Amino acid sequence: MKRIAKFHKVSEKRFLEDWKDTFPDAEEEEIKKIYADILLPERATAGSAGYDFFSPADFSLAPGGIIKIPTGIRVEMEQDWVLKCYPRSGLGFRYRLQLNNTVGIIDSDYFYSDNEGHIFAKLTNDGREGKNVELAKGNGFMQGIFVEYGITVDDDAQGIRNGGFGSTTNK
Repeated sequence: MKRIAKFHKVSEKRFLEDWKDTFPDAEEEEIKKIYADILLPERATAGSAGYDFFSPADFSLAPGGIIKIPTGIRVEMEQDWVLKCYPRSGLGFRYRLQLNNTVGIIDSDYFYSDNEGHIFAKLTNDGREGKNVELAKGNGFMQGIFVEYGITVDDDAQGIRNGGFGSTTNK
């Protein structure tokens, strides 16, 4: 196995700002406690491809409900690798839990963005069976898989990332 990445927590300051932006009624002491308890992603078994991301707090998502979760996580990885994020298989199967962008793509240069490369997950309970999705603090809800990629022989990309969605579209 190639060892190509390392997970980190974002700074407490970054997490406080992002959590407050997402959940404006949250108290600062509550947010600091959530931050202190954040778990770094990990594989469950030696044969697992995916790194489980753990819920930083308790969430309940009714059918049709949408939630944006600041994970408190960033990832430092070698160039020419990407982290692809998916819902945990069991949650997708039982509840039809979906990532709103279908597959989250975390590029290697996102780590160096002004937002510290903070990874968010926007989830929808797309189930048709009337079941609430209960995400307990510390339980896995998303999995990330590292994938190596290639580029075309005539590629000459020189841009520098600073942000997430849409930050690299110049044309």
